[in-house]
Amino acid sequence: MLGQRQWVRRARGWSCVSLLESVQLWEKDATMPKPKPPYPPEFRARIVELAKAGRTTRSLAEEFQVTDTTVRNWVRQGEVDEGTRQDGLTTDEKQELARLRREVKVLREERDILSKAAAWFAQEGVGTPKKRSDS
Repeated sequence: MLGQRQWVRRARGWSCVSLLESVQLWEKDATMPKPKPPYPPEFRARIVELAKAGRTTRSLAEEFQVTDTTVRNWVRQGEVDEGTRQDGLTTDEKQELARLRREVKVLREERDILSKAAAWFAQEGVGTPKKRSDS
């Protein structure tokens, strides 16, 4: 019958079967594309070199099958790395920042684990053993 829906009992309540089926189909089809690996530094450097020689970013983008925005970003980053531009971080600074952020994340996780362990030991009454005086 049109307009009638079939309902099923689930652990968290009632659900419409047709809705569940459509969500499952959507999840099945909604796979994310795999990210492309980064372009090799030599490839990027060559395009930046050609752009500095006077080639337009659009012609370079078409020839090397990258986007115009990507070429402009590479040229801008090259200028920052050379020091001719001051409105951004150099590649080395970006790499160091990423490394430091990863390190901070690990340190925070370790701190959280230690604080939870300390709280657990305090709650259990397990502490450092008392020193004996065997004299």
